[in-house]
Amino acid sequence: MSASTISLPDDTVALKALVAELEARNAALSATVKVFEEHVANLQLRIAKLRRQAFGTTSEKVEREIEQLELALEDLLIAKAETEETDLDEDSNGNLPSGEAAVPKPALRRRPRVSEQTPRERHELDPGATCTDCGGQMRVVGEDMSEMLDIIAARIRVLQIARIKKSCRVCTRMAQVAAPSRPIPGSMATASLLAYVLVSKFDDHLPLYRLNEIFARMGADIPDTTLVDWCGRAMKLLLPLIERIESHVLASDLLHADDTPIKVLDRSRRGATAGQRLGKGVRKSRIWAYVLDQRPWCGQAPPGVAYKFAADWKEEHVLRHLRHSQGILQADAYKGYGKLYALDIDGTARFREAACWAHLRRDFHDLWIGGKSGIAREALDRIGAIYDVEKQIAGKAAHMRLAARQSQSRPMVEAFHAWAQAQLAKIPAKGDLAKAFRYALTRWPAFCLFLEDGRIAIDNNPAERALKPIGIGRKNWLFAGADTGAETLARAMTIIETAKMNGLDPQAYLADVLDRINDHKINRIDELLPWNWAPLEPLAKAA
Repeated sequence: MSASTISLPDDTVALKALVAELEARNAALSATVKVFEEHVANLQLRIAKLRRQAFGTTSEKVEREIEQLELALEDLLIAKAETEETDLDEDSNGNLPSGEAAVPKPALRRRPRVSEQTPRERHELDPGATCTDCGGQMRVVGEDMSEMLDIIAARIRVLQIARIKKSCRVCTRMAQVAAPSRPIPGSMATASLLAYVLVSKFDDHLPLYRLNEIFARMGADIPDTTLVDWCGRAMKLLLPLIERIESHVLASDLLHADDTPIKVLDRSRRGATAGQRLGKGVRKSRIWAYVLDQRPWCGQAPPGVAYKFAADWKEEHVLRHLRHSQGILQADAYKGYGKLYALDIDGTARFREAACWAHLRRDFHDLWIGGKSGIAREALDRIGAIYDVEKQIAGKAAHMRLAARQSQSRPMVEAFHAWAQAQLAKIPAKGDLAKAFRYALTRWPAFCLFLEDGRIAIDNNPAERALKPIGIGRKNWLFAGADTGAETLARAMTIIETAKMNGLDPQAYLADVLDRINDHKINRIDELLPWNWAPLEPLAKAA
């Protein structure tokens, strides 16, 4: 309760009583906020720890617990927001007190960020041309500007293409403009609508039945079967571009790789009921992400990511994905990569292994959080010092990164190696702490490879970031209906996420590409790749 919403008494005793009441309310609110903050902190800690454990033998249970905790966390944050005051001290009309500057109240959340390209619409509140007190002429001495975020709701419209027929009065020749090509022949969907459906399904992860409901509110009943057909045929149009992106990414001699589980409905049990198919009939498959990103060291190759679906976790899939690739592979300790690192008869390997320091750090972080291990704390400090060097050289040329690592990082890495060996000899051999040290020491050349090449990252975070959209999507669609559906998901995310990596709005990009691709020469298809693309007309007009 603020002073502007109550009337203050003139009597001193009554005023003191009111102050005491407000202080009591403030203390109660502070206690409530403190309880909320403790709950939020505990939930965030549990979620972070569970996410790092999500690939173990009980990963399905862990994933379900993460989802439940995230929902609980969201509810707590909403409830906490209800108890908070507004960000600024304002009067009942939304104006700041006269002569006072806006002083934001402490808050855990940040204010929204709005890009400079976002359209602005100016609304002026003019006090008038004459003074309301004396009738004198008013003059402008300045203005106070504030901003509010608004949204223009999406809507469906029908484009009526009227092709006028004309005949010559002299020779009676008939004339009519040819019908413009459509992305999907015979379909009512424009390229813009198809792009909206693709982005909604594969980037916003909205199931098609929800899109059907959204379109119905806009006045168009588009059956689920029609939406399915649109998605499939639009993806077929985009296939040449997707294949070009995959070729570009997998041709790189420096790749990040990681995988994540995805559930696929096993339709082989034809006699099973729907409930049985959703239970034991769901098969755990995999989606791999292969990332090319040279931006951290000012490389010239455009960034991109290729997603690949596999029916299981067997090494044969990785070997097939990377059968034409070679160079340096930065990944986790998945055994399926082993043959890629194996030496040939001539003593060379197709790939050199680059390990991920972030994986190692997480092991020590969990031990520190769970048991307050002093050794784990020291490991975190030592690894943190190495990461401090990485922060300083982020975005610099490869030779500058290499020089800094040789002079600053290498002594710390060598000291960590000697210290880790000494600690391993002192601690119980079967403990989690020993396991964390052995994870590093048994793959030590891979952990040191970033010291030899300024292009190599210290961790595999680019691939892990690429897989985050899959994790978000799993909460909505739970499982893919078939292997073919999961393969379509992988292809769709390849073009959408690559567009985002190149700084594009995927919906605007897909709308323009789908509008042009049927009439575009196949030998010039590379012009439509995300890093080469330029719209034929301003995006504002196309939208």
